[in-house]
Amino acid sequence: MPGKEPDPDPQLAQATPAAEPAEAPAAEAAPASPAEGALQPEPQVPAAAPERGEAKAEPPSCPLHLAVEDVNDNSVSLTWKAPEQEGSTDLDGYLVECCKDGTADWVAANKELVLSTRYTIRNLTSGDRLQIRVKAVNAGGVSVPAVLEQPVVIREILEHPKIRVPRHLRQTYIQPAGEVVNLLIPFQGKPRPQVSWSKDGQPLDPKRVTVRNGDRDTIFFIRKAERSDSGQYQLSVKIDRLEDKATIDIRVIEQPGPPENLKLVDVWGFNVALEWSPPKDNGNTALKGYMVQKSDRKSGQWFTVLERCPRPSCTVSDLIIGNSYSFRVFSENACGYSAMAAVTTELAHIRKPEIAYKPEKYSGRDFSEPPKFTQPLADRSTTRGYNTQLFCCVRAFPKPKIIWLKNQTEIREDPKYIAVINEGVCSLEIRKPSPFDGGVYTCKAVNPLGEASVDCRLDVKEYPSEGRVAGLMKKKTNTAAWSEVATR
Repeated sequence: MPGKEPDPDPQLAQATPAAEPAEAPAAEAAPASPAEGALQPEPQVPAAAPERGEAKAEPPSCPLHLAVEDVNDNSVSLTWKAPEQEGSTDLDGYLVECCKDGTADWVAANKELVLSTRYTIRNLTSGDRLQIRVKAVNAGGVSVPAVLEQPVVIREILEHPKIRVPRHLRQTYIQPAGEVVNLLIPFQGKPRPQVSWSKDGQPLDPKRVTVRNGDRDTIFFIRKAERSDSGQYQLSVKIDRLEDKATIDIRVIEQPGPPENLKLVDVWGFNVALEWSPPKDNGNTALKGYMVQKSDRKSGQWFTVLERCPRPSCTVSDLIIGNSYSFRVFSENACGYSAMAAVTTELAHIRKPEIAYKPEKYSGRDFSEPPKFTQPLADRSTTRGYNTQLFCCVRAFPKPKIIWLKNQTEIREDPKYIAVINEGVCSLEIRKPSPFDGGVYTCKAVNPLGEASVDCRLDVKEYPSEGRVAGLMKKKTNTAAWSEVATR
Protein backbone atom coordinates (compact mmCIF):
# COMPACT_ATOMS: atom_id res chain seq x y z
CA MET A 1 0.00 0.00 0.00
CA PRO A 2 1.43 3.43 -0.84
CA GLY A 3 1.85 5.96 1.90
CA LYS A 4 4.42 7.65 4.10
CA GLU A 5 5.50 5.74 7.19
CA PRO A 6 4.59 7.61 10.41
CA ASP A 7 7.14 8.48 13.06
CA PRO A 8 7.18 5.95 15.90
CA ASP A 9 5.38 7.02 19.04
CA PRO A 10 6.05 5.16 22.29
CA GLN A 11 2.44 5.62 23.45
CA LEU A 12 1.02 4.23 20.18
CA ALA A 13 3.43 1.40 19.82
CA GLN A 14 0.76 -1.15 20.60
CA ALA A 15 -1.77 0.24 18.02
CA THR A 16 0.49 1.36 15.10
CA PRO A 17 1.86 -1.39 12.82
CA ALA A 18 5.27 -1.17 11.15
CA ALA A 19 5.54 0.15 7.61
CA GLU A 20 7.07 -3.08 6.12
CA PRO A 21 5.91 -6.13 8.01
CA ALA A 22 7.48 -8.45 5.41
CA GLU A 23 11.04 -7.33 6.34
CA ALA A 24 10.64 -7.92 10.08
CA PRO A 25 12.80 -10.74 11.41
CA ALA A 26 10.88 -13.94 11.91
CA ALA A 27 12.35 -14.41 15.38
CA GLU A 28 11.05 -11.06 16.56
CA ALA A 29 7.50 -11.47 15.07
CA ALA A 30 4.69 -11.87 17.58
CA PRO A 31 2.59 -15.08 17.46
CA ALA A 32 -0.30 -14.83 14.98
CA SER A 33 -3.85 -14.84 16.35
CA PRO A 34 -7.16 -15.65 14.55
CA ALA A 35 -7.92 -11.91 14.31
CA GLU A 36 -4.49 -10.82 13.05
CA GLY A 37 -2.72 -12.77 10.30
CA ALA A 38 0.88 -13.75 9.79
CA LEU A 39 1.52 -10.60 7.79
CA GLN A 40 0.72 -8.42 10.78
CA PRO A 41 2.89 -5.29 11.03
CA GLU A 42 5.77 -4.99 13.47
CA PRO A 43 5.14 -6.44 16.92
CA GLN A 44 3.50 -4.26 19.44
CA VAL A 45 5.75 -2.55 21.95
CA PRO A 46 4.38 -2.86 25.45
CA ALA A 47 3.64 0.41 27.08
CA ALA A 48 5.66 1.54 30.04
CA ALA A 49 4.35 0.26 33.31
CA PRO A 50 2.44 2.95 35.12
CA GLU A 51 3.98 4.26 38.23
CA ARG A 52 2.54 3.28 41.57
CA GLY A 53 -0.54 5.36 42.34
CA GLU A 54 -1.42 6.08 38.63
CA ALA A 55 -4.64 4.52 37.13
CA LYS A 56 -4.15 2.17 34.18
CA ALA A 57 -5.56 3.56 30.83
CA GLU A 58 -8.49 1.64 29.30
CA PRO A 59 -8.89 1.00 25.53
CA PRO A 60 -12.07 2.26 23.74
CA SER A 61 -15.05 0.10 22.76
CA CYS A 62 -15.75 -1.23 19.25
CA PRO A 63 -16.73 1.26 16.46
CA LEU A 64 -20.42 1.10 15.46
CA HIS A 65 -22.38 0.57 12.22
CA LEU A 66 -19.55 -0.20 9.85
CA ALA A 67 -20.91 -0.10 6.28
CA VAL A 68 -19.81 0.17 2.64
CA GLU A 69 -20.72 3.51 1.07
CA ASP A 70 -19.40 2.94 -2.45
CA VAL A 71 -17.41 0.42 -4.50
CA ASN A 72 -15.70 0.70 -7.86
CA ASP A 73 -13.03 -1.25 -9.74
CA ASN A 74 -10.08 0.04 -7.64
CA SER A 75 -11.44 1.44 -4.36
CA VAL A 76 -14.03 0.99 -1.64
CA SER A 77 -15.48 3.71 0.65
CA LEU A 78 -16.40 2.94 4.24
CA THR A 79 -18.42 4.73 6.93
CA TRP A 80 -18.89 4.02 10.64
CA LYS A 81 -19.81 5.70 13.89
CA ALA A 82 -17.70 6.49 16.95
CA PRO A 83 -17.67 3.92 19.77
CA GLU A 84 -19.99 4.34 22.70
CA GLN A 85 -17.08 4.41 25.16
CA GLU A 86 -13.83 6.20 24.29
CA GLY A 87 -11.95 4.81 27.30
CA SER A 88 -10.13 6.75 29.98
CA THR A 89 -8.46 9.04 27.41
CA ASP A 90 -9.48 10.71 24.14
CA LEU A 91 -9.36 8.78 20.87
CA ASP A 92 -6.18 9.06 18.86
CA GLY A 93 -7.89 7.83 15.67
CA TYR A 94 -9.02 4.77 13.77
CA LEU A 95 -7.05 1.96 12.11
CA VAL A 96 -8.53 0.37 8.95
CA GLU A 97 -7.33 -3.14 8.00
CA CYS A 98 -8.18 -5.52 5.16
CA CYS A 99 -7.33 -9.00 3.93
CA LYS A 100 -8.35 -11.28 1.08
CA ASP A 101 -11.35 -13.50 1.72
CA GLY A 102 -10.28 -16.95 2.94
CA THR A 103 -7.00 -15.75 4.48
CA ALA A 104 -6.02 -14.17 7.79
CA ASP A 105 -3.32 -11.82 6.43
CA TRP A 106 -4.62 -8.51 7.78
CA VAL A 107 -2.84 -5.46 6.38
CA ALA A 108 -3.22 -1.86 7.54
CA ALA A 109 -4.86 0.29 4.87
CA ASN A 110 -4.02 3.66 6.49
CA LYS A 111 -0.43 4.33 7.52
CA GLU A 112 -1.54 7.07 9.84
CA LEU A 113 -4.50 7.03 12.21
CA VAL A 114 -7.55 8.90 10.91
CA LEU A 115 -9.93 10.88 13.08
CA SER A 116 -12.74 10.91 10.51
CA THR A 117 -15.45 8.21 10.52
CA ARG A 118 -15.16 7.88 6.76
CA TYR A 119 -12.28 6.33 4.80
CA THR A 120 -11.59 5.22 1.21
CA ILE A 121 -9.18 2.33 0.51
CA ARG A 122 -7.56 2.95 -2.87
CA ASN A 123 -5.30 1.15 -5.39
CA LEU A 124 -7.13 -2.16 -5.07
CA THR A 125 -7.19 -4.96 -7.64
CA SER A 126 -10.44 -5.48 -9.53
CA GLY A 127 -12.10 -8.83 -8.79
CA ASP A 128 -10.67 -9.27 -5.27
CA ARG A 129 -12.92 -10.24 -2.36
CA LEU A 130 -11.78 -8.42 0.76
CA GLN A 131 -12.63 -8.68 4.42
CA ILE A 132 -12.47 -5.27 6.11
CA ARG A 133 -12.37 -4.23 9.76
CA VAL A 134 -11.92 -0.99 11.73
CA LYS A 135 -10.33 -0.46 15.17
CA ALA A 136 -10.43 2.51 17.52
CA VAL A 137 -7.10 3.51 19.16
CA ASN A 138 -6.30 5.59 22.23
CA ALA A 139 -3.48 5.72 24.81
CA GLY A 140 -4.94 2.65 26.55
CA GLY A 141 -4.69 0.41 23.51
CA VAL A 142 -6.72 -0.85 20.57
CA SER A 143 -10.44 -1.68 20.65
CA VAL A 144 -12.14 -4.85 19.50
CA PRO A 145 -12.45 -4.54 15.69
CA ALA A 146 -15.71 -3.84 13.86
CA VAL A 147 -15.85 -6.34 10.94
CA LEU A 148 -18.09 -6.31 7.85
CA GLU A 149 -20.47 -9.27 7.84
CA GLN A 150 -19.75 -10.16 4.21
CA PRO A 151 -16.69 -9.71 2.02
CA VAL A 152 -16.61 -6.84 -0.47
CA VAL A 153 -16.10 -7.61 -4.18
CA ILE A 154 -13.90 -5.02 -5.83
CA ARG A 155 -15.60 -4.30 -9.12
CA GLU A 156 -17.07 -1.35 -10.90
CA ILE A 157 -20.79 -0.70 -10.32
CA LEU A 158 -21.86 1.16 -13.42
CA GLU A 159 -25.33 1.98 -12.06
CA HIS A 160 -26.40 1.99 -8.44
CA PRO A 161 -29.54 -0.02 -7.55
CA LYS A 162 -32.70 2.13 -7.58
CA ILE A 163 -36.39 1.15 -7.42
CA ARG A 164 -38.73 3.22 -9.61
CA VAL A 165 -42.02 2.84 -7.75
CA PRO A 166 -45.00 3.78 -10.00
CA ARG A 167 -47.09 6.71 -8.85
CA HIS A 168 -50.22 4.64 -8.12
CA LEU A 169 -48.20 2.36 -5.81
CA ARG A 170 -46.81 5.19 -3.69
CA GLN A 171 -50.06 5.12 -1.76
CA THR A 172 -52.16 2.20 -0.58
CA TYR A 173 -53.09 -0.10 -3.46
CA ILE A 174 -56.74 -1.16 -3.04
CA GLN A 175 -58.25 -4.14 -4.86
CA PRO A 176 -61.60 -5.96 -4.34
CA ALA A 177 -61.50 -9.57 -3.16
CA GLY A 178 -61.46 -12.11 -5.98
CA GLU A 179 -59.75 -9.75 -8.43
CA VAL A 180 -56.27 -10.14 -9.93
CA VAL A 181 -53.32 -8.26 -8.41
CA ASN A 182 -50.69 -7.71 -11.11
CA LEU A 183 -47.97 -5.17 -10.28
CA LEU A 184 -45.04 -4.27 -12.55
CA ILE A 185 -42.29 -2.37 -10.71
CA PRO A 186 -39.25 -1.20 -12.71
CA PHE A 187 -35.78 -0.76 -11.21
CA GLN A 188 -32.26 0.07 -12.33
CA GLY A 189 -28.81 -1.27 -11.50
CA LYS A 190 -25.75 -2.56 -13.31
CA PRO A 191 -24.58 -5.23 -13.05
CA ARG A 192 -27.94 -6.96 -12.62
CA PRO A 193 -29.04 -6.61 -9.00
CA GLN A 194 -30.49 -9.27 -6.74
CA VAL A 195 -34.26 -8.79 -6.21
CA SER A 196 -36.10 -10.15 -3.18
CA TRP A 197 -39.64 -9.80 -1.80
CA SER A 198 -41.00 -10.22 1.73
CA LYS A 199 -44.25 -9.56 3.56
CA ASP A 200 -44.17 -7.95 6.99
CA GLY A 201 -40.59 -9.17 7.33
CA GLN A 202 -41.44 -12.80 6.39
CA PRO A 203 -40.80 -14.68 3.10
CA LEU A 204 -43.70 -14.79 0.61
CA ASP A 205 -46.00 -17.80 0.39
CA PRO A 206 -45.39 -19.28 -3.09
CA LYS A 207 -48.89 -20.78 -3.06
CA ARG A 208 -50.42 -17.30 -2.91
CA VAL A 209 -47.92 -15.00 -4.64
CA THR A 210 -45.94 -15.44 -7.86
CA VAL A 211 -42.87 -13.25 -8.45
CA ARG A 212 -41.01 -12.97 -11.76
CA ASN A 213 -37.81 -10.93 -11.91
CA GLY A 214 -36.28 -9.49 -15.07
CA ASP A 215 -33.25 -7.37 -15.87
CA ARG A 216 -35.14 -4.10 -15.47
CA ASP A 217 -38.36 -4.92 -13.60
CA THR A 218 -40.10 -7.32 -11.26
CA ILE A 219 -43.67 -8.64 -11.53
CA PHE A 220 -45.80 -9.29 -8.44
CA PHE A 221 -48.85 -11.46 -9.22
CA ILE A 222 -51.79 -12.81 -7.19
CA ARG A 223 -54.36 -14.69 -9.27
CA LYS A 224 -57.33 -14.33 -6.89
CA ALA A 225 -56.87 -11.83 -4.11
CA GLU A 226 -58.08 -12.64 -0.61
CA ARG A 227 -58.41 -10.47 2.42
CA SER A 228 -55.48 -12.28 4.04
CA ASP A 229 -53.24 -10.96 1.23
CA SER A 230 -53.47 -7.45 2.70
CA GLY A 231 -50.29 -6.09 4.26
CA GLN A 232 -47.00 -4.35 3.59
CA TYR A 233 -44.72 -6.00 1.04
CA GLN A 234 -41.01 -5.10 1.09
CA LEU A 235 -39.03 -5.06 -2.18
CA SER A 236 -35.23 -5.09 -2.00
CA VAL A 237 -32.83 -4.49 -4.92
CA LYS A 238 -29.20 -5.21 -4.02
CA ILE A 239 -25.77 -5.11 -5.69
CA ASP A 240 -23.11 -6.33 -3.29
CA ARG A 241 -23.24 -3.96 -0.31
CA LEU A 242 -25.42 -1.37 -2.09
CA GLU A 243 -29.15 -1.79 -1.59
CA ASP A 244 -32.42 0.06 -2.24
CA LYS A 245 -35.73 -0.80 -0.59
CA ALA A 246 -39.38 0.05 -1.18
CA THR A 247 -42.59 -0.81 0.64
CA ILE A 248 -45.81 -1.60 -1.23
CA ASP A 249 -48.97 -1.38 0.86
CA ILE A 250 -51.73 -3.65 -0.53
CA ARG A 251 -55.25 -3.72 0.84
CA VAL A 252 -57.85 -6.26 -0.32
CA ILE A 253 -61.39 -5.09 0.44
CA GLU A 254 -64.75 -6.86 0.64
CA GLN A 255 -68.41 -5.94 1.00
CA PRO A 256 -69.21 -4.63 4.48
CA GLY A 257 -71.46 -6.35 6.97
CA PRO A 258 -75.04 -5.16 7.64
CA PRO A 259 -75.75 -2.42 10.21
CA GLU A 260 -76.83 -3.52 13.66
CA ASN A 261 -79.56 -2.67 16.17
CA LEU A 262 -81.90 -0.92 13.69
CA LYS A 263 -84.90 0.47 15.58
CA LEU A 264 -87.75 2.95 15.28
CA VAL A 265 -87.10 5.91 17.53
CA ASP A 266 -90.28 7.92 16.93
CA VAL A 267 -93.32 8.20 14.64
CA TRP A 268 -95.16 11.52 14.28
CA GLY A 269 -97.30 12.99 11.56
CA PHE A 270 -95.92 11.92 8.20
CA ASN A 271 -92.39 11.23 9.60
CA VAL A 272 -90.41 8.33 11.08
CA ALA A 273 -87.07 8.59 12.96
CA LEU A 274 -84.62 5.64 12.59
CA GLU A 275 -81.40 4.80 14.42
CA TRP A 276 -78.82 2.00 14.06
CA SER A 277 -75.22 1.01 14.88
CA PRO A 278 -72.29 0.68 12.42
CA PRO A 279 -71.49 -2.84 11.16
CA LYS A 280 -68.92 -5.00 12.93
CA ASP A 281 -67.09 -5.67 9.64
CA ASN A 282 -66.42 -2.65 7.42
CA GLY A 283 -64.90 -4.78 4.64
CA ASN A 284 -61.32 -3.67 5.42
CA THR A 285 -62.00 -0.11 4.24
CA ALA A 286 -63.83 3.03 5.35
CA LEU A 287 -67.61 3.20 4.95
CA LYS A 288 -69.04 5.65 2.42
CA GLY A 289 -72.46 5.77 4.08
CA TYR A 290 -75.77 3.95 4.35
CA MET A 291 -78.75 3.36 2.03
CA VAL A 292 -82.24 3.48 3.59
CA GLN A 293 -85.28 1.84 1.96
CA LYS A 294 -88.99 1.70 2.85
CA SER A 295 -91.78 -0.76 2.05
CA ASP A 296 -95.51 -0.26 2.67
CA ARG A 297 -97.55 -3.19 3.85
CA LYS A 298 -100.00 -3.06 0.94
CA SER A 299 -97.59 -3.38 -2.01
CA GLY A 300 -94.60 -5.02 -0.30
CA GLN A 301 -92.16 -3.33 -2.72
CA TRP A 302 -88.97 -1.63 -1.52
CA PHE A 303 -88.18 1.96 -2.50
CA THR A 304 -84.96 3.88 -1.78
CA VAL A 305 -85.52 7.04 0.30
CA LEU A 306 -81.90 7.94 1.25
CA GLU A 307 -78.46 7.23 -0.29
CA ARG A 308 -74.98 7.82 1.15
CA CYS A 309 -76.43 8.75 4.54
CA PRO A 310 -73.27 9.70 6.51
CA ARG A 311 -74.69 9.24 10.04
CA PRO A 312 -76.16 6.12 11.73
CA SER A 313 -79.55 7.85 12.04
CA CYS A 314 -82.07 9.54 9.76
CA THR A 315 -85.62 10.88 9.44
CA VAL A 316 -87.91 9.60 6.66
CA SER A 317 -90.61 12.10 5.64
CA ASP A 318 -93.56 12.36 3.21
CA LEU A 319 -95.16 9.08 4.25
CA ILE A 320 -98.81 8.35 3.38
CA ILE A 321 -101.46 8.53 6.08
CA GLY A 322 -103.09 5.19 6.81
CA ASN A 323 -100.18 3.03 5.59
CA SER A 324 -97.88 0.82 7.65
CA TYR A 325 -94.17 0.82 6.73
CA SER A 326 -91.12 -1.40 7.22
CA PHE A 327 -87.57 -0.07 6.83
CA ARG A 328 -84.18 -1.61 6.03
CA VAL A 329 -80.63 -0.19 5.92
CA PHE A 330 -77.58 -1.30 3.86
CA SER A 331 -73.92 -0.42 4.53
CA GLU A 332 -71.78 0.89 1.65
CA ASN A 333 -68.03 1.04 1.06
CA ALA A 334 -65.76 1.22 -1.99
CA CYS A 335 -66.61 -2.42 -2.83
CA GLY A 336 -70.40 -1.84 -2.86
CA TYR A 337 -73.40 -2.46 -0.62
CA SER A 338 -73.60 -5.10 2.08
CA ALA A 339 -75.05 -8.47 1.02
CA MET A 340 -77.68 -8.29 3.76
CA ALA A 341 -79.62 -5.44 5.35
CA ALA A 342 -80.81 -4.60 8.83
CA VAL A 343 -84.65 -4.66 8.92
CA THR A 344 -86.94 -3.10 11.51
CA THR A 345 -88.75 -5.63 13.70
CA GLU A 346 -91.89 -3.50 14.08
CA LEU A 347 -94.10 -1.60 11.66
CA ALA A 348 -94.46 2.16 11.62
CA HIS A 349 -98.19 3.05 11.47
CA ILE A 350 -99.00 6.47 10.01
CA ARG A 351 -102.32 7.15 11.72
CA LYS A 352 -105.04 9.49 10.52
CA PRO A 353 -105.33 12.56 12.72
CA GLU A 354 -108.65 13.05 14.47
CA ILE A 355 -110.20 16.21 13.02
CA ALA A 356 -113.50 17.62 14.31
CA TYR A 357 -115.30 19.63 11.64
CA LYS A 358 -116.71 22.90 12.90
CA PRO A 359 -118.63 24.72 10.17
CA GLU A 360 -118.39 28.45 10.13
CA LYS A 361 -121.42 30.44 11.05
CA TYR A 362 -122.59 32.90 8.43
CA SER A 363 -125.86 34.57 7.55
CA GLY A 364 -127.37 33.09 4.42
CA ARG A 365 -128.81 35.28 1.69
CA ASP A 366 -132.60 35.28 1.29
CA PHE A 367 -133.48 34.68 -2.36
CA SER A 368 -137.26 34.70 -1.74
CA GLU A 369 -139.28 37.04 -3.98
CA PRO A 370 -142.85 37.27 -5.25
CA PRO A 371 -143.69 36.40 -8.86
CA LYS A 372 -142.67 38.91 -11.51
CA PHE A 373 -143.09 38.52 -15.26
CA THR A 374 -139.93 39.49 -17.08
CA GLN A 375 -141.48 38.83 -20.55
CA PRO A 376 -145.23 39.49 -20.92
CA LEU A 377 -147.66 37.75 -23.30
CA ALA A 378 -147.98 39.21 -26.78
CA ASP A 379 -151.20 39.51 -28.79
CA ARG A 380 -151.49 36.87 -31.52
CA SER A 381 -153.49 36.38 -34.67
CA THR A 382 -153.78 32.95 -36.20
CA THR A 383 -155.75 31.04 -38.83
CA ARG A 384 -158.31 28.48 -38.05
CA GLY A 385 -156.98 24.93 -37.90
CA TYR A 386 -153.26 25.89 -37.37
CA ASN A 387 -151.70 25.23 -33.92
CA THR A 388 -150.50 28.31 -32.09
CA GLN A 389 -148.53 29.01 -28.86
CA LEU A 390 -148.49 31.78 -26.28
CA PHE A 391 -145.19 32.54 -24.39
CA CYS A 392 -144.15 34.54 -21.29
CA CYS A 393 -141.35 34.50 -18.69
CA VAL A 394 -141.74 34.71 -14.90
CA ARG A 395 -139.26 34.95 -11.99
CA ALA A 396 -140.12 33.96 -8.40
CA PHE A 397 -138.84 32.01 -5.37
CA PRO A 398 -140.19 29.68 -4.15
CA LYS A 399 -141.29 28.23 -7.48
CA PRO A 400 -144.68 29.65 -8.34
CA LYS A 401 -147.82 27.85 -9.45
CA ILE A 402 -148.84 28.77 -13.02
CA ILE A 403 -152.55 29.14 -13.85
CA TRP A 404 -153.86 29.81 -17.39
CA LEU A 405 -157.22 31.56 -17.89
CA LYS A 406 -159.38 32.25 -20.96
CA ASN A 407 -161.74 35.17 -20.62
CA GLN A 408 -161.17 35.02 -16.82
CA THR A 409 -162.08 31.32 -16.77
CA GLU A 410 -159.43 28.85 -15.61
CA ILE A 411 -158.37 26.38 -18.21
CA ARG A 412 -158.40 23.01 -16.55
CA GLU A 413 -157.73 19.55 -17.93
CA ASP A 414 -158.65 20.13 -21.54
CA PRO A 415 -156.80 18.14 -24.22
CA LYS A 416 -157.09 21.12 -26.57
CA TYR A 417 -154.62 23.06 -24.38
CA ILE A 418 -151.09 21.99 -23.41
CA ALA A 419 -149.41 24.11 -20.67
CA VAL A 420 -145.63 23.76 -20.08
CA ILE A 421 -143.21 25.60 -17.70
CA ASN A 422 -139.44 25.18 -17.95
CA GLU A 423 -136.87 27.33 -16.10
CA GLY A 424 -139.35 30.17 -15.73
CA VAL A 425 -140.56 30.06 -19.38
CA CYS A 426 -144.32 29.47 -19.55
CA SER A 427 -146.00 28.32 -22.75
CA LEU A 428 -149.57 27.44 -23.74
CA GLU A 429 -150.21 25.53 -26.96
CA ILE A 430 -153.68 25.71 -28.55
CA ARG A 431 -154.29 22.83 -30.90
CA LYS A 432 -156.25 23.54 -34.15
CA PRO A 433 -158.00 26.65 -32.88
CA SER A 434 -161.36 27.82 -34.16
CA PRO A 435 -162.99 31.23 -33.99
CA PHE A 436 -164.54 30.07 -30.74
CA ASP A 437 -161.02 29.83 -29.22
CA GLY A 438 -160.34 33.52 -29.73
CA GLY A 439 -160.44 35.82 -26.74
CA VAL A 440 -158.32 37.15 -23.88
CA TYR A 441 -155.80 34.71 -22.36
CA THR A 442 -154.25 35.31 -18.91
CA CYS A 443 -151.15 33.70 -17.32
CA LYS A 444 -151.20 33.92 -13.54
CA ALA A 445 -148.24 33.05 -11.24
CA VAL A 446 -148.82 32.47 -7.51
CA ASN A 447 -146.42 31.71 -4.59
CA PRO A 448 -146.55 32.35 -0.82
CA LEU A 449 -145.14 35.85 -1.28
CA GLY A 450 -147.68 37.04 -3.82
CA GLU A 451 -149.04 36.72 -7.33
CA ALA A 452 -148.78 38.37 -10.77
CA SER A 453 -150.54 38.02 -14.12
CA VAL A 454 -150.21 39.06 -17.77
CA ASP A 455 -152.86 39.14 -20.57
CA CYS A 456 -152.97 38.93 -24.34
CA ARG A 457 -155.61 38.70 -27.09
CA LEU A 458 -155.86 35.88 -29.57
CA ASP A 459 -157.73 36.35 -32.87
CA VAL A 460 -158.67 33.29 -34.93
CA LYS A 461 -159.43 34.15 -38.57
CA GLU A 462 -161.67 32.11 -40.83
CA TYR A 463 -159.96 30.56 -43.89
CA PRO A 464 -161.72 31.84 -47.18
CA SER A 465 -164.04 29.38 -49.19
CA GLU A 466 -163.48 28.29 -52.89
CA GLY A 467 -166.41 30.37 -54.33
CA ARG A 468 -165.25 33.45 -52.61
CA VAL A 469 -161.73 32.92 -53.84
CA ALA A 470 -163.04 32.55 -57.46
CA GLY A 471 -165.08 35.76 -57.20
CA LEU A 472 -162.10 37.66 -55.92
CA MET A 473 -159.97 36.37 -58.83
CA LYS A 474 -162.66 37.36 -61.44
CA LYS A 475 -162.97 40.80 -59.99
CA LYS A 476 -159.27 41.25 -60.16
CA THR A 477 -159.23 40.18 -63.83
CA ASN A 478 -161.95 42.64 -64.85
CA THR A 479 -160.19 45.45 -63.12
CA ALA A 480 -157.02 44.71 -65.04
CA ALA A 481 -158.92 44.67 -68.39
CA TRP A 482 -160.64 48.05 -67.92
CA SER A 483 -157.31 49.48 -66.91
CA GLU A 484 -155.81 48.40 -70.25
CA VAL A 485 -158.69 49.91 -72.26
CA ALA A 486 -158.37 53.17 -70.43
CA THR A 487 -154.72 53.38 -71.31
CA ARG A 488 -155.46 53.00 -75.07
